[in-house]
Amino acid sequence: MKILVINPGGTSTKIAVFDEDKEELKVNLDHEAEELAHYKSITDQMPFRKEVILKTLTEKGYKLEDFDAVCGRGGMLKHIPSGTYAVNDSVIEDIKNHPYGEHVSNLGPYIAKELGDEVGIPSFFVDPVCTDELEELARYSGMKGFERQSFFHALNQKAVARRASKQIGKAYEELNLIVVHLGGGVSVAAHHKGKVVDVNNVKDEGAMGMDRAGGVPVCQLIDYCFSGVTHKEARKKFGDQGGVFSYTGTKDFRTVENKAFDENDEVCMGAFKAIAYQLAKDIGAMSAVLRYNVDAIVYTGGMAHSERFCN
Repeated sequence: MKILVINPGGTSTKIAVFDEDKEELKVNLDHEAEELAHYKSITDQMPFRKEVILKTLTEKGYKLEDFDAVCGRGGMLKHIPSGTYAVNDSVIEDIKNHPYGEHVSNLGPYIAKELGDEVGIPSFFVDPVCTDELEELARYSGMKGFERQSFFHALNQKAVARRASKQIGKAYEELNLIVVHLGGGVSVAAHHKGKVVDVNNVKDEGAMGMDRAGGVPVCQLIDYCFSGVTHKEARKKFGDQGGVFSYTGTKDFRTVENKAFDENDEVCMGAFKAIAYQLAKDIGAMSAVLRYNVDAIVYTGGMAHSERFCN
């Protein structure tokens, strides 16, 4: 079986071709900010990204008819358990109207179905960001009606958890793991015998990310929201201009690390240490969730390439 895999990101679209479990092709298609800027919404980008994919496949010697299925990165849909799902009309309706939120990952199933329908092959998505396996106790917050939500980097978390389990020599369903996704956004999750029973997601809480604020003091947040800013401005402030960026002015982790250690930049060193400190606290909290019976702590994502940071 030959499968086309699509992973849309904020400024790129990654595609890969697999023949069974053998990777035949992997391409990262970068998009200039100017190319995407004139689209009013993320879903409006679909035709542009689709054409870029088709052009690249042609250049690499592939036709859509060569594939048995198309699989796209899963987006912000209704909460569902981990797994592989067919893309149906209800999924596309939720992506277009985005009642659960608009995110670039929503383009994955959308593009997959568009391409699949052209040649009559099925389209799928796997472990979307809305994957929900939380224990009931984990849903409680500190206020009735404010239920904690399961939104996290499920696709990567599940994949590396299975890879780590293989290295340990046991089945994923036999182990207790803490997985830490270290990208522009961060998430720390407790994997209990094959299920993510609790998670801190920078979208709402926990450690800050490179541009997301994570958990901030509630009273100060309330005061800010009533200081004359609009709803849109507040969401952008904490979801796109927060985190390490708010301290250093850059969203590039490598720049922060280089300035901290090579240029003795005190601001960057403070931010570098702070995000590590906050992530360590979240890992400790997930250890408690697993009753301190932890087989491994697993790091993944761009920042995981920094040995200094992981140490």
